Amino acid sequence: MQKITPCLWFDTQAEEAATFYTSIFKNSSIGEISRYGEGMPKPAGTAMTVAFTLDGQNFTALNGGPEFAFTEAVSFQVDCADQAEVDEYWEALTADGGQESQCGWLKDKFGMSWQIVPSALPSVLGGPDPAGAQRAVAAMMQMRKIDIGVLQKAYDGE
Repeated sequence: MQKITPCLWFDTQAEEAATFYTSIFKNSSIGEISRYGEGMPKPAGTAMTVAFTLDGQNFTALNGGPEFAFTEAVSFQVDCADQAEVDEYWEALTADGGQESQCGWLKDKFGMSWQIVPSALPSVLGGPDPAGAQRAVAAMMQMRKIDIGVLQKAYDGE
């Protein structure tokens, strides 16, 4: 049993967001949806909470109203096996109004921040060659989506 479950506060898009996220990540599903009833803060039938799972990680989405919005202070890091996986998640999460940021960060169409990180990143940013690592960091600072091939070339001094 998972001890801690992130709860994501949406205005009215909790069910839409859960559907979007579960369409992107493998081993994902939507669970129980509780709905607002008559006389409650949202129209009757509107999702109040949506339980969903992304690649085995449980989440709850809440339609709580417009009082709170996502910020970059909280993000989800997606570890990617290779560049193809980086490209796949980057394209899916920036679709339909998502925004690219810097150094592998993006915001999806709901404003949630994500870090799309190739597993090879630590070997070029923290490798045994300090000068190579510095070159790789400098190259990464110029990127939006991480390109591990470019970072490796920077690390190698090419």
